[in-house]
Amino acid sequence: MKSIDVYEQYFEADYEFNGVKRKGCAVKLTATSEEGMITYTNSISFFPHRDAEDFGISYDAYFEKTLYSAKGRRSRKKDKEYLEDIQNLSQAICPEDARIFWDKPLIEARFG
Repeated sequence: MKSIDVYEQYFEADYEFNGVKRKGCAVKLTATSEEGMITYTNSISFFPHRDAEDFGISYDAYFEKTLYSAKGRRSRKKDKEYLEDIQNLSQAICPEDARIFWDKPLIEARFG
């Protein structure tokens, strides 16, 4: 199995989960290929971000959705299609009471 984060970026956020205030989130688009199959997933992980240096990811506030799974391989066309809509796709899996501040990135976007 080979997985690659097509996109990863951290943003300021506002969410409380398991009694812990989360002030940051990691948003990812991941492509996984295995035995002639390709799967694209979108995930969000909310983390405490207690100060500017705190990027410790906690995976208890983790949400994921499979966007596509079929025979084939990774394509630039699919990458582009999902990247253009990453905010809407991510909002769809985000809990109702969670907020992602898209205009306040904590790191620059990383592309794989």
